[in-house]
Amino acid sequence: MLTEFMPEHQTHNAKFLPTSFPHAARTPEETGLPFLFLVELVSKVLFLRGQVRLSELSTYLKLPISVLDPVIAFMRSEKLCEAIRRGISGTDADLTYNLTDAGRVRAVEILSRNAYAGPAPVSLNDYCLRVEAQRLVQNRIHKEDVACAFKGIVVSPVVLEQLGAAMNSGRAIFIHGPAGSGKTYLAERLAGLLKGDIWVPHAVLVDGEVVQIYDATVHHAASDSALQTGRVDRGILPDARWVRVGRPAVLSGGELTLNMLDLQFDSTTRFYHAPPHLKANNGLFIIDDLGRQRCSPAELMSRWIVPLDRRVDYLSLHTGHKFLIPFDMVVVFSSNFPPQQLADGSFLRRLGYKIHVGAQTDAEYERIFRQACDEYDVPYSADAFHYLLERHSKEEVPLLACYPRDIVAQVKDIARYTDIAPNLNEPILDWAWNNYFTGG
Repeated sequence: MLTEFMPEHQTHNAKFLPTSFPHAARTPEETGLPFLFLVELVSKVLFLRGQVRLSELSTYLKLPISVLDPVIAFMRSEKLCEAIRRGISGTDADLTYNLTDAGRVRAVEILSRNAYAGPAPVSLNDYCLRVEAQRLVQNRIHKEDVACAFKGIVVSPVVLEQLGAAMNSGRAIFIHGPAGSGKTYLAERLAGLLKGDIWVPHAVLVDGEVVQIYDATVHHAASDSALQTGRVDRGILPDARWVRVGRPAVLSGGELTLNMLDLQFDSTTRFYHAPPHLKANNGLFIIDDLGRQRCSPAELMSRWIVPLDRRVDYLSLHTGHKFLIPFDMVVVFSSNFPPQQLADGSFLRRLGYKIHVGAQTDAEYERIFRQACDEYDVPYSADAFHYLLERHSKEEVPLLACYPRDIVAQVKDIARYTDIAPNLNEPILDWAWNNYFTGG
């Protein structure tokens, strides 16, 4: 069975406005979640946390009290939980809830099937609609944006122009060139071109299974100040099941395998963790060091043909249930190998931009050398630079961006070891060069 999301006008929740923040549900029905799922989620939390006030349960599950009230009332009517008054005010604020013996027996059975007991998930339909509403096509890049994101970085103007245009296209980018040319660094700096904030759910419910989406190592929470709008002031509050974050940038390298691009099912907790590209939705996904993974480049790239072409991806639960999700991100491939060496024509056509990053010019190389001297507090010497350039660099290796910093770092290292002021003289440059390249 294949689950697809409904077009916007068919969404179950009339309060869902994709151009604004997600609105908090007022009833169990407006959450988009089955009532029985909410009962089971509350049961698990009460089992694990013991006696809990309704306000505490609301904070923990990210659900309003108006949603939880009917759930608790149902559980009490079914003798699954009971209320205990703690305090002297005589109000409902003094009530705490805990499971009855029958409720604990049932909670143990529920936990054996699915141990997720965190913030309430959102429906798959609402997640898909939200991703579509936050598409990167809104993230228009201007020349000034590129200049700001790459300020102080020595890079060819031609490459900068290509990167800016590529980010505007929303299509996949293939950055290639020799090791040490700065490909990965440039790819990571593209994150500075991602504008605005998006909403990411803590988790999504798919066919009764929970898929955890929010990852604090990837999704960086934004300031709440932007939520102080008239709508909030008039009592329309954001849905706490969603976290407002900056557009994500996810980096995967040589450790990436085909299996990692599927849902990760935890057999102990019996719920799922999202693969890295799902966490990167509405942002940037960088596949670094392409060609060095444990699977072949052909296998890895074949995995991306449908998502790059149709802007959707298909994932499967361990039950066999298959569902569709939006695939909205700029995918950046970075490799030491040229694209023609890694992929066939059908895949290459899906790469919007193929950008070569090569050796620096003499002037660019000197700027990088000066920056390295400033970084390591080593006095710059034009004579020393030209000696390094003429004696070693041009004769032995191309002028790659990584070399000046690494050479100057060794000069700083030996100065600290010998307890003398760092000096870019010819013997020390020869020593650093030989250490770095020949080990002699």
